[in-house]
Amino acid sequence: MRQAYEFEKTYGELILRCSVCGFCQAVCPIYGLTRRPALNARGKMLLLQEVMRGEMGLEQDLVETLFQCTGCASCEVNCPSGVKVTEILREVRREMVNTGTCHPVFTGMNEILAGSNNIYGETDPPEYLEGRKVNEKAAYVYFAGCVGAYREEEHTEVTLKLLDRMGVDYTLIDEVCCTGVLEEVGYAVHGSKAETLVERVRATGAETLITGCPYCMRTFTSRNAYIGLSEAGVRVVHISQFLSTMTFDVQTDLVVTYHDPCDLGRHAGIYEEPRRTIGRIAPRFVEMEHHHAQSLCCGAGG
Repeated sequence: MRQAYEFEKTYGELILRCSVCGFCQAVCPIYGLTRRPALNARGKMLLLQEVMRGEMGLEQDLVETLFQCTGCASCEVNCPSGVKVTEILREVRREMVNTGTCHPVFTGMNEILAGSNNIYGETDPPEYLEGRKVNEKAAYVYFAGCVGAYREEEHTEVTLKLLDRMGVDYTLIDEVCCTGVLEEVGYAVHGSKAETLVERVRATGAETLITGCPYCMRTFTSRNAYIGLSEAGVRVVHISQFLSTMTFDVQTDLVVTYHDPCDLGRHAGIYEEPRRTIGRIAPRFVEMEHHHAQSLCCGAGG
């Protein structure tokens, strides 16, 4: 007997519509790298059609294909039918996880987060905490996220030095992972971590939470586990949005350009705020060939 899956009810028609098109193949970074038709959006939807017909199940054999996607959403902004490919894949992955099937990398990440406060399992606090306010009262909380805390610490340090120079009244907190990335690959947001994070932000009395990571920002503003932030009147903004409201007393005559990240641009719709800030500092700003919603994915998955 054919196994019925939940994703069919909501997305069956859209999967069929996507599978007969292929218009987005030209903008898929995974296809561009591999030239494998099965790895673009249409190829994935053709496989899901076979699943819906009962010709195969959501089993380990499909993991490599259904998880090889950066989530850049280039396919979505170029789709003539408006198919939400990333949404479909998220639901399919959720059902795979529920039946015990997932990419081993993300299974490992989920296991790490069960016993750690960050996706890397790091135990030492970030060095940038030293000499700065932590878990104290302030108008703003700055949240770096796992990558900003343990893989791109130098970027976080530079950002904090800028906030210091501008005299921003901010505090850092003992961060825990927002776990939003887990939902992208089929797992659920960790409710206990979300509760801890909300409590620590609210304890500072801050009215605004500034994030250095666009994915963390999307998690805080769109996941029910973080409703406690909005209920407390805490506004969540990305650092690029915050800086666009500030004035700067420096300028450069260098020619500067800007790359729209997938998460900040196509997913969050934040395009103009970074340009406003750059334009004040670098009047000779020029656009790249591919920009705004047509920006190229860097391949990092966010």
